[in-house]
Amino acid sequence: MDEIIKAFPRLTDRQREQFAALGPLYTDWNSKINVISRKDIDNLFIHHILHSLAIGKFMTPCEGTAILDLGTGGGFPGIPLAILMPQCRFHLIDRIGKKIKVASAVAEAVGLTNVTFQHGDIGECRERFDYVVSRAVMPLADIIPLITKNISRHPLANNPFPPGLLVLKGGDLADETAAAGRREVIDVPLSDYFPAIEFFDTKHLLYLPL
Repeated sequence: MDEIIKAFPRLTDRQREQFAALGPLYTDWNSKINVISRKDIDNLFIHHILHSLAIGKFMTPCEGTAILDLGTGGGFPGIPLAILMPQCRFHLIDRIGKKIKVASAVAEAVGLTNVTFQHGDIGECRERFDYVVSRAVMPLADIIPLITKNISRHPLANNPFPPGLLVLKGGDLADETAAAGRREVIDVPLSDYFPAIEFFDTKHLLYLPL
């Protein structure tokens, strides 16, 4: 929790309370339904919450922005971002029903009113969004054709970047970015945002306008 406050010092008291509550909530749910590796639950705040919030270091969307979290699992990056960005609307989708159950219960417990949930496949989602976010769900070459139909064709004028895809990934991404073809890809090493935390040394944020 200290790392989150350090990275985002302007959090309101309410946001700090919501982030702090994620610890016991995910620990309890994970003992019933395994949505985070049992070996990794002790690293929840850095490996999952702060990792998700890297998108919030990259940009601050304007009020009314709609964001789709593809393959949210237990709610990452969608739930941390929904806490950080109450001005935005989030839709979290996953093919595994028990994971959506956990994400929905956690969101309700911390009082989030800017999130909706869908148990299903991305092909079943016809709504359009300003941005699609995801955490290492699938290669770029696979995800781009799946979500193109979901990208808004009417950009909000006050957003810092055009509608597109933001993915959190790790390791050598040369092949992935090459698979994007002629599309512009902004590659941000997360060590730029969190230089004192070794976990982020090999982590990246990729943004592709679509």
